Amino acid sequence: MWPPNERQSAREAIERLMRERGLAGRFPVALQREAARVAERGHRDAADAARRDLRTLPTFTIDPHSARDFDDALSAEAGDGDEVRVWVHIADVSAFVREGSALDAEARTRGCSVYVPGGVEPMLPAALSNDACSLVPGADRLAVTTELELHGAEVRRASFYRSLIRSDARLDYEQVDRIFSAHERAGEHWGAALAAARRAARALQGARERSGALVVGAPEPEFAFDSQGNVSDIRTRAQTESHRVIEHLMIAANEAVAQHLARTRTPCLYRVHERPDADSVQRLADQLASLDVATPALREHMSSAQAAEAVADISRRVDRAVRRRGHGRLALGSLVLRSLKQAYYSPRNLGHAGLHSGAYCHFTSPIRRYPDLICHRALLSVLGEAERAPRARELAELGAWSSDRERAAMVVERDADDVARCFALEAWLYETGWEQEFEGEVVGLIAAGAFVAFGGSSLALGPGSASDDARVDTSAPAHAFEGLLPVRHLRSFPAQDASTPTAQRKPGLSGGEWWELNELGTILRGQRTGAAIRLGDAIAVRVARVDAPRGRAELAPAQPREQG
Repeated sequence: MWPPNERQSAREAIERLMRERGLAGRFPVALQREAARVAERGHRDAADAARRDLRTLPTFTIDPHSARDFDDALSAEAGDGDEVRVWVHIADVSAFVREGSALDAEARTRGCSVYVPGGVEPMLPAALSNDACSLVPGADRLAVTTELELHGAEVRRASFYRSLIRSDARLDYEQVDRIFSAHERAGEHWGAALAAARRAARALQGARERSGALVVGAPEPEFAFDSQGNVSDIRTRAQTESHRVIEHLMIAANEAVAQHLARTRTPCLYRVHERPDADSVQRLADQLASLDVATPALREHMSSAQAAEAVADISRRVDRAVRRRGHGRLALGSLVLRSLKQAYYSPRNLGHAGLHSGAYCHFTSPIRRYPDLICHRALLSVLGEAERAPRARELAELGAWSSDRERAAMVVERDADDVARCFALEAWLYETGWEQEFEGEVVGLIAAGAFVAFGGSSLALGPGSASDDARVDTSAPAHAFEGLLPVRHLRSFPAQDASTPTAQRKPGLSGGEWWELNELGTILRGQRTGAAIRLGDAIAVRVARVDAPRGRAELAPAQPREQG
């Protein structure tokens, strides 16, 4: 094996992937100059008397440590009893990106920002996305504020207006979690506001859980790079209480805006998530039953509302099963997601089944999503600002385009994650030896084999590695990598007695065993012996081959251990 850095770095491979997928790489020079001009104009307008001045209101942002564009900021104030007033401040991108301008046309074409390990293909030039529109601390910024008066989880009153804000603190999720766990003190100026926001989010979370909202979540990888473009760190970002504070308050703001636009019959783009089909829910229940996960009794003929309630109940049972077993979240959560219809943008308000919401839109991220900018313009037109409501006749096509761009971005982001993982895996194996064995979980099955998420603790490149400052630390995530275990590799080890309990069976059967995928796609079963590989199963593997530029790893079963 050759040293990884003698070919290309992970960053170079990801950049090549992005160019192959048609991403531009940079903005035209004329557009960058235009962005700089409107950014300067925005700074001059920051003292606009027509805006509500909220600069004395304690305000903070919470984002990933690596974030550079800050769409949203929060203020909160506790009242009597269970009352909390929350201000959700969103960057006023519409003040900079005028409808019909060259900047608007480019943002519309891109549709959304694309986030890949170590970089981003932004929807807006850096002069706007990272500067003038970004709600950075200590700077006056233009915003559109949603002010919510909460009594417990009930929004008693919502108001909307253009504002002038100044963030007091740029917080990250890890820091907020340390504050919540009393391992760090909050700032004197914004600590009470953070506590009030936490209280409001907890009430909203409890109400959503009681309403039947879906419980589906999976950890996301975070990558760090060294100066040579090699992956230096992989961590899994699991959702913690700090994430939930942002999630629930942003959902509340999105719902309040959508409800206001629906009441006023203002054309806009809603975020639609239709209810699942009864047949899809029944198949999900059958799949989970084949994996010994308890599911509720289903009606023979379910309405769409009953199907939605059933899948929400199933999602909660899956969550409990995963917590009890200690593994299987990726595989079982994926089954739940595949039973649902895909969310999309539409001018028709068809509700959001996953959130159990009657009206929902994307409003809180206009720096990185074009539909959010459309909703800003729609809301501001209702408020009597100098914005024109979107043209209803154009919204269907725009919704379809935005949905397509979002899906294309998700594919690029997923593939770029795979490339980064494989470069990190190859570098580590080059240093430590390819005979390493890993504990993993089966996260997907096809007729050709099993997809396995794997990775152990304390994977690190030591001194003398491909680059002096390269480190791959996967002690945080349970499974940092993923690869395919082909069925052809399951024929090279001794067969096992078919009477072995399912939970104790391990792959590795000789004698020309034939593996078949069951109709539900949940179990690969050996036809001669009855041995099985099931979704969510724990499994030990080793790496046979890595094709890092293509983001692919081929696995083999771990060697059977000698019985002593």
